[in-house]
Amino acid sequence: MGVQDMMPTWVGATAKQIARAVRRGDASATQVVADHLDHIDRTDPTIGAFRALRGGEAITEAEKVDEQEDLGNLPLAGVPVAVKENTPVAGLPTWNGSAAARSVVAEDDHEVVRRLRGAGAVIVGVTRMPELGLWAVTDDETAVTRNPWHSDHTPGGSSGGAAAAVAAGLVPLAHGNDGLGSIRIPAACCGLVGLKPGRGVVPGGLGVDDWFGLAEQGMLATTVADAALGFAVLAGRRPEALVQPSPLRVGVSLRTPVPGVLPDRPNRSAVTEAARLLIAAGHDTVTADPAYPLLLGPQTLATWFAAAARDVDEAGLDETALQPRNRRHIAFGRWAQRKGYVRAADRDGWRERAVGYFADRNVDLLLTPALAARPPAAAGWGGRSWQANMVASVRYAPYTSPWNVAGLPALVVPIGQRPDGLPVAVQLVGPPGSELLLLAVAGQIEMAAPWSRHAPGYPRVASRSAAGS
Repeated sequence: MGVQDMMPTWVGATAKQIARAVRRGDASATQVVADHLDHIDRTDPTIGAFRALRGGEAITEAEKVDEQEDLGNLPLAGVPVAVKENTPVAGLPTWNGSAAARSVVAEDDHEVVRRLRGAGAVIVGVTRMPELGLWAVTDDETAVTRNPWHSDHTPGGSSGGAAAAVAAGLVPLAHGNDGLGSIRIPAACCGLVGLKPGRGVVPGGLGVDDWFGLAEQGMLATTVADAALGFAVLAGRRPEALVQPSPLRVGVSLRTPVPGVLPDRPNRSAVTEAARLLIAAGHDTVTADPAYPLLLGPQTLATWFAAAARDVDEAGLDETALQPRNRRHIAFGRWAQRKGYVRAADRDGWRERAVGYFADRNVDLLLTPALAARPPAAAGWGGRSWQANMVASVRYAPYTSPWNVAGLPALVVPIGQRPDGLPVAVQLVGPPGSELLLLAVAGQIEMAAPWSRHAPGYPRVASRSAAGS
């Protein structure tokens, strides 16, 4: 390790630490951003988290933050943030994970980007995702995005670049979005906190009609406090301290919505450990499986297929330029629409049953595994068949999608490591409006069993800030 690697830097500090230091004048946004850009330049070539960087533009934005007379109302003052490449950032084309699907240079920021900048954040670049955001693995013909915890494995998808960037300390916070688990799956793969807000809480604007209402915007972070801060900014709320929850009754379920897919031992053990921690925090736990309808899986698949087809048709894309796996996906989507298999009544019916679960089973929250198996290999999934991608994604990540269909808030929180060294996590699901409750409970888990904020060996620097978050 060279002398440069040990020089003090703001890399590795939390978003809250950075913002507090910039507001107090203990640090400049310009120095913070420069530190992170230098770290990205030295580290990202081995990870492949970023599609494009805004080096000079980001420094200029940071300078503008430093020039503001009153920083007191900027909750993310000087915090370097990455944005997922399917969300417009003014001055950049919107890649959508594909050269074939890349749109023209955006003239305006998406509303969530505008809110991040309005809070004082500095957008340092856009992160990679699989083509059209359809898969739980992240790669294309230009790069394979790798999990900083184990470079032979995927960081998940579709917000895989975002998760890899945060886990390696390239940024303290990263924006992502979640259509069937695309925030929570990468968070689980990379040992992060990932919150999918409930429907309508954060502005969507993702594809055509937010994938029939399935997709939400959110953030990935290394701490619950940072996740709560990022959520507040995206939701247009004033950041507030999380309130210690009163004793709750938490339903625990290992059941997957996919018949025949079962969680492996590390994921079962993670749920057992999380339940133990919740009991120690004063909560009650009870086995309470959701009643997943037999047709929920096929209905969800049909909606997913059709969402991709509508996005392609709306954008007028040349399908022949898309990856073969996605051309087949789109063909299935058109077929599902022609057959009438994509019905709002089905989605509304599951939402009603999902909301009713909490009253019917007399529970406040639901605890499940985040994943069923370890993340797949990081190895050119963009060139593999549609069937291979489907099998891999469904077998390792079956737990997240029902809550997109239901539009309920759901959060992933780390709970230790697998025997192979990869992180393991659990998922918490709540009724409408329970985002802050989910974060508060995750905070109790974090306090009782703190996790490693970054992958082993990262960020390979000596941080200027060792204060608590």
